[in-house]
Amino acid sequence: MRELKLELTRFMMSYKFASDEMLTKINILKEEFSSIHDYSPIEHVSSRLKSPEGILKKAIRKGYPLELDAIRDNIQDIAGIRITCSFISDTYRIRDLLAGQRDVTVLLEKDYIQEPKANGYQSLHLIVAIPVFMSDRVQPVTVEIQIRTIAMDFWASLEHKIFYKYNGTVPDTLVEDLRQAADAANRLDVKMELLHDQVVALESVDAGDADLFSFDGLPPFPLPKGLLDSFMRGRTQPE
Repeated sequence: MRELKLELTRFMMSYKFASDEMLTKINILKEEFSSIHDYSPIEHVSSRLKSPEGILKKAIRKGYPLELDAIRDNIQDIAGIRITCSFISDTYRIRDLLAGQRDVTVLLEKDYIQEPKANGYQSLHLIVAIPVFMSDRVQPVTVEIQIRTIAMDFWASLEHKIFYKYNGTVPDTLVEDLRQAADAANRLDVKMELLHDQVVALESVDAGDADLFSFDGLPPFPLPKGLLDSFMRGRTQPE
């Protein structure tokens, strides 16, 4: 019993560590974009970890063997992360940035943005594997990542509440209303991105701030022109 408890603790910790590692990667991307590009495609990030009771219930419902290795192989959403973006193009940009990292392996991708579910649900789902370095082993652990826009997330949250209110049996009129709402949310996403692109195209660089350098949490400070010139000379030197 003591050994089983130890293994179960290691099992759950490995998913927590995998989630923490992915959150660190995502937050680095968010901060980098905010500092360098003055815009971040990531609006909000949240995470969740299934409880042992929830994992057991799913294993029983799906008919999986009640063994840790079998559960690890078959249940791939024990650790979950949701990334909320401003625009549709941002969802794919974040997907590409995460998938391009050397220690992240994409095992499965489901694009419900290009091909929404019948009820109108839209989101980009990834199952990724990331190595977790424990004291006595390196354990590849899966994490489910959902990437969606603010409008998609708002719709999914409302649909989730309605689904549970009616215990899974949603009246046909509400199902149709939800589908129409999903179409409206998609049109809003497309329109807002077009507006954003127009604003970006019209923006001009403020010459007075061109040589100011800034980090989040610090006031802008001037970057000496001599340092910039030296840097540019170094970049143009033949190899």
